[in-house]
Amino acid sequence: MSGSQLPTELIDQIRALPLTLSEAVETLDDAQLDTPYDVGKWTVRQVVHHLADAHVNAFVRMKWILTEENPIIKPYDQDLWAKLADVKLPIEISMAILHGVHYRCCFMLESIPEESWQRTAEHPEIGKISLYDLVEIIAVHGRTHVAQITQLRSARGW
Repeated sequence: MSGSQLPTELIDQIRALPLTLSEAVETLDDAQLDTPYDVGKWTVRQVVHHLADAHVNAFVRMKWILTEENPIIKPYDQDLWAKLADVKLPIEISMAILHGVHYRCCFMLESIPEESWQRTAEHPEIGKISLYDLVEIIAVHGRTHVAQITQLRSARGW
């Protein structure tokens, strides 16, 4: 494995995301949810919906890696997805998706043999990526977005 963390550590980080995200957004009202985390950036609401989109995609990508030989992963334009009408929905909908997909993802990852972590896929934008790399990216991705929300809350005194 190329990263410095054990797969079990990454799985624990993925497992923790729905709870840490819930804590980061609890008590926020609609005006706060519709506040960008930085100038020219997504709103908190868009970030929550983006996390659901990205992590559902990651879960599907993990399944492809585990069931196909070096599959090609389809990229998507996350900025265009963040402008679609569904990002106006209540965040509870995407929170439910995150809880479910993270539960299934962690259950699946805990059941695979050690050699599966080296299975790969081809991503047209970044090249060959291993299952381990993808899991590491998703673990960091979740923590990064939660930090954006908690930093905004801190800066605004929410």
